[in-house]
Amino acid sequence: MSRLFSTRPGDDGLPGPERRLAVLALILGTLMAVVDTTMINIALPSIARDLEISGARAVWVTNLFQIVCAAFLLVCASFSEMVSRRRLYVAGLALFVLASLGAALSRSLELLLVFRALQGLGAAATLSIGPSLYRSIFPTRLLGSALGLSALVVAGGYAAGPALGGLLLSVVSWPWLFALHLPLGLCALALAWRALPREMGRRGGFDGRGALGSVIMLGSFFLAMDTLGHGAPLLQSLAWLALSLVAGYLFLRRQRRASHPLLPPRLFLEPRFRLAVSASGLAFVGQGLAFVALSFLYQQEMGFSPLHTAWLFTPWPLAIMLVGPVAGRLADRVNPSILASLGLVMLMLGLASLALLPAEAGLADSLWRTALCGVGFGLFQPPNNREIMTSAPRELSTSASGVMSTTRTVGQSLGVALVGVFLAVSAPVQATLWVGCLACLLSLAASLARMPLAGAAQQCRQYASGQGPEQPVGQRSTMAPHPSSRSPHEHPGRH
Repeated sequence: MSRLFSTRPGDDGLPGPERRLAVLALILGTLMAVVDTTMINIALPSIARDLEISGARAVWVTNLFQIVCAAFLLVCASFSEMVSRRRLYVAGLALFVLASLGAALSRSLELLLVFRALQGLGAAATLSIGPSLYRSIFPTRLLGSALGLSALVVAGGYAAGPALGGLLLSVVSWPWLFALHLPLGLCALALAWRALPREMGRRGGFDGRGALGSVIMLGSFFLAMDTLGHGAPLLQSLAWLALSLVAGYLFLRRQRRASHPLLPPRLFLEPRFRLAVSASGLAFVGQGLAFVALSFLYQQEMGFSPLHTAWLFTPWPLAIMLVGPVAGRLADRVNPSILASLGLVMLMLGLASLALLPAEAGLADSLWRTALCGVGFGLFQPPNNREIMTSAPRELSTSASGVMSTTRTVGQSLGVALVGVFLAVSAPVQATLWVGCLACLLSLAASLARMPLAGAAQQCRQYASGQGPEQPVGQRSTMAPHPSSRSPHEHPGRH
């Protein structure tokens, strides 16, 4: 861990000691947003009972948060360029904390939903720019390790959320789950205001029409996926999907003409970026699909209780927590696409082994298969995220961060919806896991296609840091590299 806060001549990013408080602010902000979703899921029956509403209506306490967060990721990423990422991150944290207080005090579903939507907007502001802030805080030579730490935090949040929610509900009522964000949020606010890199906002207008198109496109897409996943009438889902496609077409037309587009077209001119984003989206389809499919497999097919099912999921995030930081560190030294591709192979093998799991299998047989999926995903995600961020020009880091967050959310939602479609037509749940394998296979194809490009970029980084092929790993030049020797997408600069 101390390696993340070391300083060498020629480093970009913040000086070593200043990184500690800055990364702690990012960790707390990410944890609150991630833990909130899984923790509140546990409280839905209690919310339905106390507010005297049906379980179907209570589900919107979670759904609305996720839809608003997903719909505003691109908008928030673009808006941060005008007001600066530090100011937007602080504003997002403040909104999330105030909305959490409002949710804790709500005594009607309507008021609770208003504050959940505001929480989703605050979460979008922090999550959309988090990866770009890591690139601004850490030098390029440590970016993989930093993103590995980010993967550990996200996985830890997903793993801890249900347990934390269940523990709190055993001693207090559900409003306290929202109140828990207050002390953590205030601490994160103080750290973010003090430690995050200061930068000037971009002069120029904001693409308001593009922002509206983005919100309609993504919001209607997630509503379509939600209705598909919950067995709503097919016509309703198709209507939302048609609206999303029309809005998407108009949005893309607008981006080609806007002076300050939300989604700069030149971002996708880099093949490494396109392939890394494609690999990410397809991998998250497999993960989102598996998380829902395994719940039905363990409980309906194998007869495990909900408590046992929760324990059977645990190896997945725990494996990511263990493997993710190691994979991120390795990605700073070797071709990241090799690590990502190996992780996808392991994820695919893990999903295939789960699809072949016999109904009479015991806990041990299930645990190692789930752990294999977690190891594979932990080996894939940090190196692939590093590829996404370093393949984008530094001045487009914020847009790349928004694309990365949006791709993850879209992939997960599509995976969940596919499970709903398969269950609606009475297909065996194992069939959905084979679809997850197919998604991982397509992701692997994208990852392998960018391997030569990633290898060439890796050599450029080594030469830029003074570590050519004639020098062994670990022996670096003590002299700062000349600016002209750097990769064209990795210019130094403090923010």
